[in-house]
Amino acid sequence: MFTISIYVKILIKNVYDVFMEINVKRGIRIKMSDGIDLVGDIYFPKTDLKIPAILFRTPYGRDSDNYRKDSELFASNGFAFLNFDVRGRGDSDGVFRPYFNEGKDGYEMIDWISKQSWSNGMVGTYGASYSARIQWLTSKLKPKNLSAMISIVSPSDPFVESPTGVNDPMHLSWRYLVSGRSLKNVNYIDWDKIYRILPLKDMPDGLGMEIMDWNEDVKHQTLDDFWDPIRYQDRFNLVDVPVLHISGWYDDEQIGTFINYIGMRNSSSSDNSRNNQMMIIGPWGHIINNPIKSDKVFFGQEQIIDLDKIKIDWFKRYLYGENINLDSRVRVFIMEKNNWLNLSDWPPSNSKPNKLYLSSSGRANSLYGDGNLVSEKGDIFEGEDKYSYNPLYPVPFITDMTSSQIGGPDNYSPIERRDDVLVYSSKPLHDDLTLLGQVYADLFVKTDAKDTDFMCMLLDVWPDGFAQRLCDGMVRGRYRNGMDHTEFFKKNKVYEVKINMWNTGHMFLKDHMIRLQISSSAFPKYSRNLNTGNDLAYDSQPVTALNEILHSSEFPSNLSFYEYQ
Repeated sequence: MFTISIYVKILIKNVYDVFMEINVKRGIRIKMSDGIDLVGDIYFPKTDLKIPAILFRTPYGRDSDNYRKDSELFASNGFAFLNFDVRGRGDSDGVFRPYFNEGKDGYEMIDWISKQSWSNGMVGTYGASYSARIQWLTSKLKPKNLSAMISIVSPSDPFVESPTGVNDPMHLSWRYLVSGRSLKNVNYIDWDKIYRILPLKDMPDGLGMEIMDWNEDVKHQTLDDFWDPIRYQDRFNLVDVPVLHISGWYDDEQIGTFINYIGMRNSSSSDNSRNNQMMIIGPWGHIINNPIKSDKVFFGQEQIIDLDKIKIDWFKRYLYGENINLDSRVRVFIMEKNNWLNLSDWPPSNSKPNKLYLSSSGRANSLYGDGNLVSEKGDIFEGEDKYSYNPLYPVPFITDMTSSQIGGPDNYSPIERRDDVLVYSSKPLHDDLTLLGQVYADLFVKTDAKDTDFMCMLLDVWPDGFAQRLCDGMVRGRYRNGMDHTEFFKKNKVYEVKINMWNTGHMFLKDHMIRLQISSSAFPKYSRNLNTGNDLAYDSQPVTALNEILHSSEFPSNLSFYEYQ
């Protein structure tokens, strides 16, 4: 361990131009109660005053350019910033077991910080993705000095984002990335070939390695006690902390941010905490405040905001007690209108529920079929649409092959040429229509399989046929009534399944169409259901399922959403 002093110029757009001396203590070792040392660096503003601290922990190597910039940014604005490798990664001792040790380690680190001579006893936590979820796992243990959090693109509890009962294929690219002590190169591997390996438990064999936690995780295919240590979204009543929640409409873990914000507003353990939640949702992917676009879609320069100022103000308010106005409680970006909207809360009070009903003459298969979305039950053309789902020929989900960003505003019209994709479209809109809130599909289904999946996707269809993905979701049949148990289908019996397609904030422009796409696979985003009802990790012999979507006055399958007034 040694100490150096550096001068850092931090430019905070439109707010500060600060020159401030920073002291850095590198290679600090903090011993956990089980004898393991966690290692990191502490960035201090040069001052003799006692100061608050911000704790950041990462499995991605603390010395990256972005993490050092964060360290310098916060330290130059009056905070001690602790930039640490998590257990088993980088320079920290122990074995990396994703998430399972993080709650207790965070609790003990906050306790250590509060006892240091330079600490004023106020501690905040900060980070994105893995570094966000582990804040929640710490907060539920109620560390007494935890005073504020900034949670960015936080993953949810097991089986929330991916209700499939097993690790999905793309999780393996992440697990390989963080195997061992340092980051692995994931870009030279033929991931498509590996993702297709059956049975799913053998997928790591394609990498020529064993991943012990992969083997253990896939044994627990319901929400049993095994997962309890890494759950937090059922325990907001234990958390008494102001939280700034940040995500994007195209963040592949977006749903966690909305669950966390609503959970804290409704269930947090004190009025002080309930009243001090703030949420920002941009038109971004998993890397926030960064333009996400396709060849045709771009959300304009307004999407980039001064998040540095917002983050600094948040911690100054709650760690220093400064009287800083944080503006609206909720700030969301409306895509295609391409502007920001300030709201008093979420869900927005001006969003009204609406429905469109599925209709066809029995041939909604593909882009060239006759599937429609109609506004009245009386306009439904009664019948059913059938398609075959072959797990060896799954419907593609458009994405890069690694888990850094799963999907975006991609064009699905080429995918919709397949007969195993049902396509239901509205008529061209007479006026602009803004959707803001949660999106669901309520389907009445039949299948000849013991188990199968149903995937739904909401799209904006442009006049030239470009079909822009907005949001999507899925239900695995055996878990349709909850992830804590299984219920298999009976052959050709009608079942109602409700598919959570997450949230969107999007303006459908005049002459565009609203589209609902239905299939039984979205590969490799989700693991393939082999339709047999057998063990999901050990089964390797798929069968083809004949699946049906019913639409009638008795079985009014529909798309439900919230229209912003």
